Amino acid sequence: MTDETLIAEFRASEALLEGHFLLSSGRHSAHYLQCARVLMDAERAGRLARALVQRLPRDLRSRIDIVVSPAMGGLIIGHEVGRALQRDAIFLERPDGVFHLRRGFRLEEGQKVLMVEDVVTTGLSSREAIAAVAREGGEVIAEAALVDRSNGSVDLGVPFYPLLDINFPTYAEDEVPPELAAIPVTKPGSRA
Repeated sequence: MTDETLIAEFRASEALLEGHFLLSSGRHSAHYLQCARVLMDAERAGRLARALVQRLPRDLRSRIDIVVSPAMGGLIIGHEVGRALQRDAIFLERPDGVFHLRRGFRLEEGQKVLMVEDVVTTGLSSREAIAAVAREGGEVIAEAALVDRSNGSVDLGVPFYPLLDINFPTYAEDEVPPELAAIPVTKPGSRA
């Protein structure tokens, strides 16, 4: 899949939003990718997951024991990547603000994990999820995501394989341009 094809998928599903958004990272942006919308069509979600798996080096794919995703955003794409890899897919939740495995999910000591996210901006959620996997006994050997919004600057401490790199500017609270500040802010993400 080309970047243009991927952007077309986001636009066709009305997943590429414009306005003034407060991202889960705490940064502001004039663009938001609502991955839940692009993934609501099961066929499209499967296509995107298969394309994402194809970005992973073959030797890495063979080492993956299980797929783990942070809820909510990574849940659907993580499940579909698990299907594409023919591996189990489980997810982390934050009932108390810290990621944990729940619902009877567990990792075996040393189990090799592919972390799967929808969008990575600063990498904070990903790093928190990677730390949670380590606490649970697993070892994240790589992360894959639908979208990298970091402009290639994110360091997760593991190899990172995004399907699409998008460079929409983001701003700290005190850096928001006046034209963006004039638009009412919306917080569409799942993180409170």
